[in-house]
Amino acid sequence: MRVLVVGATGFIGQRLVRALNDAGHDVVAFSRSASEESFPDGVEPFEGDLGDPDSLDGLCDDIDVAYYLIHSLTSENFAELDRRYARRFADLASAAGVDRVVYLSGISGDEENLSPHLASRREVESVLAEGSFDLTVLRAAVIIGPESASFRIVNDLTDRLPLMLVPKWVRTPCQPIGVDDAISYLVALLDADETRGETYDIGGPSVWSYESLLKLTAAEKGKRVFIIPVPVMTPGLSSHWLRFTTDVQYAIARPLAESMRNPVTVDPAMDLQDVVPIDQTPIKDAVRRSLMAS
Repeated sequence: MRVLVVGATGFIGQRLVRALNDAGHDVVAFSRSASEESFPDGVEPFEGDLGDPDSLDGLCDDIDVAYYLIHSLTSENFAELDRRYARRFADLASAAGVDRVVYLSGISGDEENLSPHLASRREVESVLAEGSFDLTVLRAAVIIGPESASFRIVNDLTDRLPLMLVPKWVRTPCQPIGVDDAISYLVALLDADETRGETYDIGGPSVWSYESLLKLTAAEKGKRVFIIPVPVMTPGLSSHWLRFTTDVQYAIARPLAESMRNPVTVDPAMDLQDVVPIDQTPIKDAVRRSLMAS
């Protein structure tokens, strides 16, 4: 297939481009900094900006499937930008006759009282669903990988705070997934026609909490951490606390911290593993690989 990856230089995008290229697809890699040097041989770079319509001419020409990986967390008005970019892309893809679009979204558990970050992900799903293509949505929780903002926060905390007075969300259940598994799902669904027009959750083989992830990560580094949840620390205070405890850009850390109040586990009725089975990576192995690559 001729496959377009929108957001090709990001944490997921770079890996997805390589995996699709290795699988024999003709890959077009779109980002604001796309260049031949950024990608493997045979990948076609397309430099452009969804904020600049003049830079998008021909983006979706002759494309069979597009992966949409754009998230604008670094901007204060990220929800507005994500809405605008998704609508612009949906119009381009529809006009060009793109057959399928795949969007990587976020698990939110309870669909009420969503954080701004997760609410924006849901809105983008709705905007893309208005296109004339078949949309497949994959929802993930924490993705374990060396460049993952969520995992970098966990890693930084275990480096800097042997004793943590932390927000109560530290015990919120989550179902992380190793980045290699996320990529495997994204590539494998191309061969599963029944995934057209559907929404799925993806996760690893076990449920954790942020507290247990912190302890696991520390143990993998030969450290111990002592964690004391503080019930009075609000999501807003949590985000300011992270400003001083992680190198992750504050504009990214803040919406992620606000999202941690939502349980993010795979709904058994929506589990992609039942449709596209892969050999799932234990989270302990995913954490170890990420630390080795950091």
